[in-house]
Amino acid sequence: TAQPRAMPTWADIAWLRSLTTLPLILKGILDPDDAEQAIGSGADAIAVSNHGSRNLDTLPATIDALPAIAERVAGRIPIILDGGVRRGTDVLKAIALGASAVMIGRPYVYALATGGAEGVAH
Repeated sequence: TAQPRAMPTWADIAWLRSLTTLPLILKGILDPDDAEQAIGSGADAIAVSNHGSRNLDTLPATIDALPAIAERVAGRIPIILDGGVRRGTDVLKAIALGASAVMIGRPYVYALATGGAEGVAH
């Protein structure tokens, strides 16, 4: 597979924003300064995500990074939390700490694998 020549920069994000009016959501935000940069670059929302800690095993838990990011964002754009959400109480905690919404992966995949559509509905 082809590897990118370089990691995207904030200028690349601003350039992408200039090309479309579609919603632009940046995933992988773990620092309040990056949240501020995302807003300045035209992001419509951010996803606080450590990509399941698959890239670097020393990344902070998203729920730990969320409060400082929410404080900096101060309601200017939606914040979506990704990672570690396994049950309804995790959703409540994330919203209480400043998330507008959460993304889930494993819970519905596991439910689908074990119970099909009925498992997901449950």
